Amino acid sequence: MTYQKQVNVLGVSLDPANMEQAMAAVRQLLDQGQKGFICMVGVHGVMEAQRDSDLAAIYDAATLMLPDGMPTVWVGHWQGFDEMRRVTGPDLMLEIFRRPEFSSVRHYLYGGKSGIAEELKQALTRRFPHAQIVGHYTPPFRELNVQEWEFLRSEIQRLKPDIIWVGISTPRQEKFMYHALAGLDTTLMFGVGAAFDYHTGRIKDAPEWVKTIGMQWLHRLIQDPRRLLARYLRNNPAFVGKIILQLLRGTSQKVQQPVITDPREYKLAVKAVKHSRQ
Repeated sequence: MTYQKQVNVLGVSLDPANMEQAMAAVRQLLDQGQKGFICMVGVHGVMEAQRDSDLAAIYDAATLMLPDGMPTVWVGHWQGFDEMRRVTGPDLMLEIFRRPEFSSVRHYLYGGKSGIAEELKQALTRRFPHAQIVGHYTPPFRELNVQEWEFLRSEIQRLKPDIIWVGISTPRQEKFMYHALAGLDTTLMFGVGAAFDYHTGRIKDAPEWVKTIGMQWLHRLIQDPRRLLARYLRNNPAFVGKIILQLLRGTSQKVQQPVITDPREYKLAVKAVKHSRQ
């Protein structure tokens, strides 16, 4: 599924999707064996892209850019995409594990603190006995060194998962997927942020009505104020101000995106992702 028109959220282009459309797009990508990486983008990701032009370029190369949070959905509605709905990483992950049409899909879990990926595998297997979770890896809180990368590459080559779930937070997870995609024997990579913590009970999910009114951020802040307070103070007021200006001006300027010329894998990943979108 290719969206001809996209939602512009401060220069970040999002696909105007809802959960059913996202599921159809994922199924199509898997059926066709098209390599790609999928991002769920909310206020945090949009604001990080304002400050980090590499992240903005990575978002531009993503196979799907899904709306994670009500503020991005509201912007989509204001731009005329009435069917757009919230598609969060935790929710999308559960939908793929739950639906029978994905029962043959092989999964790999990458992320979390020590022991969380194994715990997540157990939790998902209990909830979805048909799930084929073929492996997991807890990375260090830094870029992989040569030995660690080679271990991961060889394990993925041996296990051949269809999907790698990446839960190491934004922007680390997006940069990892962009960097690693071409070198791993998998089809799709999903950046799902805090999904590992949600589905192992470390973070309590907000009631649906709290999500609908766009206050899930406050629910999370109450649970983890030390880590999230500075982020929200930095991002949320700035987002509101910039969005109001965008709507008043009716602008649709893209974030400036210089060509990334760093590691060789970045170039290979871009080539693979662009090929998958043709």
